[in-house]
Amino acid sequence: MVLRISGVGLSHVGLVRSGNEDSGFVGPTCMLVADGVGGAAAGEVASATTAYIVSAMAMAHRADDPVLTLREAISLAQEQVASGVRRDPARAGMATTLTALLTDGSTFALAHVGDSRGYVFRDGDLVQVTRDHTFVQRLVDEGSLPPEEVREHPWRNVVLRSINGNPEETGDVGPISLAPGDRVLLVSDGVSDLVDPVRLEAILARNPDDEAAQLIVDEALAFGGRDNITCLLASIVEGGAAAADGMLLGAVRDPYNVVDAAAVSGRTA
Repeated sequence: MVLRISGVGLSHVGLVRSGNEDSGFVGPTCMLVADGVGGAAAGEVASATTAYIVSAMAMAHRADDPVLTLREAISLAQEQVASGVRRDPARAGMATTLTALLTDGSTFALAHVGDSRGYVFRDGDLVQVTRDHTFVQRLVDEGSLPPEEVREHPWRNVVLRSINGNPEETGDVGPISLAPGDRVLLVSDGVSDLVDPVRLEAILARNPDDEAAQLIVDEALAFGGRDNITCLLASIVEGGAAAADGMLLGAVRDPYNVVDAAAVSGRTA
């Protein structure tokens, strides 16, 4: 039995920001969201570079251990973000989140760093499978902040871990158990800050992937659209080998946002 990802993705600039610093990719073996950290210089470059590297390495290493591939991709992304700052000091401080799912056709791996989110919808229940790397989540973990106050906390978007050029930040990468019929939802915080998980669960329960993804984006816009909005929704399906391509979303669609596309070739031989 060969498993693959069958999904859709949408990215919207939102109603407040002038540009889209989110990047996304969805294909038969990989799906990911990368969100340029708000307030930092050149967030779109960090997110596009990271999304390009992870998706390119996913396509080039389709039969390899997905955990190892994601770890190598994060390492290269950190190198390239650092290189981008060296090339243009005005980019100092640029950073991005990353939440990515990868499969070799039988096993799955999940990589996460930052505050984009990953969920699995199974048997009518939506379960968050990532943990925010944020200041307010740390307060919750310490018992200093009630979970119900996170959404309104003034520091809710302070990210403690990211793809920012630091080689010591390797992200949280590990296997994840998925089976045919499971649905995977990856979103930037432009969705998760505004759309309650209960509402996400209700949308998924009543709608197929393409309609549900559009409804989730519409919901985030209806609640103010104060950030870029990216939503990827995919079902895990059985099937033969699919074309090793996919859909690019957001900032990564502009090749000028990628620091050095050729840097990937040395890691894919």
